[in-house]
Amino acid sequence: MSETGKDTHPAALDDEEFPRVVLGLLCDPGAPSDAVNALVDEFEDELTKYVSDKVVWEVRTHTEFLRLDEEGRVPLLNLARVVRPRYEWDLVVCVTDLPRQLDGTPVVADISVRHGVALASLPALGVVGVRRRLRDTLLYLAGELGRGMVGGRAGRERQRAGGRFTPVTWLDNPDAEIEVSLALVGWRGKLRLLGGMVRDNKPWRLVPELSTALAAGVAAAAFGIFYSSIWTLADALSNRRLLLISLLAVAAMVTWLIAYNRLWEPTGPGRLRAVLYNAASVLSLTIGVASWYLLLFLVTFAGAFTVIESQYLASSLGHPADLGDYLTLAWLASSMGTFAGALGSSLESEDAVYRAAYSRRERERRRRSRETREEEE
Repeated sequence: MSETGKDTHPAALDDEEFPRVVLGLLCDPGAPSDAVNALVDEFEDELTKYVSDKVVWEVRTHTEFLRLDEEGRVPLLNLARVVRPRYEWDLVVCVTDLPRQLDGTPVVADISVRHGVALASLPALGVVGVRRRLRDTLLYLAGELGRGMVGGRAGRERQRAGGRFTPVTWLDNPDAEIEVSLALVGWRGKLRLLGGMVRDNKPWRLVPELSTALAAGVAAAAFGIFYSSIWTLADALSNRRLLLISLLAVAAMVTWLIAYNRLWEPTGPGRLRAVLYNAASVLSLTIGVASWYLLLFLVTFAGAFTVIESQYLASSLGHPADLGDYLTLAWLASSMGTFAGALGSSLESEDAVYRAAYSRRERERRRRSRETREEEE
């Protein structure tokens, strides 16, 4: 846990004309905490510039896991009742990497002005420009929460919330704890949330986590290096056929990982929500497996280039061997290794696959969802 704070305007602290407003930023560990800490040093000046210059802003940050209720949501009202007196904050903005939706509409933030608390969802900020969008969103939420005490330029400046080029809309939230939600509109909003979920999953972690699958893939690819029948087959196949084989291999491994580890969200009353989570799973695993395939290709190419002498390869192929022949050989052998790696992934623990495919918050949400389904069954 960590807590920081700084004073930007010490001279103003003794001036009764400028009251102090303490804004607390409560962050989930990991990406939310890193993103907030990257912009907090200049945030007090930006609050003065964009929200109100009639108060002395003091920004404090604290990092801890935001507890979830039985439905996998952050209980904002209970959280505000606890953290505001504990840390002596006037306003509270929570930042989480938990995706939020309201009736299938991506939610950037939930706001309760009455209780002085808001919740910002990092995945809704998309893939690029996350730091800028987070800064704009936090400024916006601070202005909304502080309308009654800071005056100045606070207000519903929609073009600033969540990013300049993505419009937002206000939605009434049925949750009694939340007065209103700030949501992204249209298909661009859904795509941005999907991209943010994939980014938050960090799919490249699949490569080091699936070490057993990688070992199986390397072993199968080595078969292609040492057997001349694979050399002649690779030489006979067109690039289009090799590409098709590699795509089928990646698709097979993604499908196997989803099916064997029960990563597919069943559709039900929340069909749109399940579709989004399943799309994020497929994209995350596809990127992860593609990275895994690229690593296997590089290892296989290096092995083939080192082990197979060019004259010996040429005698088997019936024509002079060049770099392209080594590349096509590694291409086919890597595809073979990927099929084997899919089966090898069965030896990985379910926890290892979940760590490779999802963020900690997403793993927690899926665990709660699975427990709920099992109880219902």
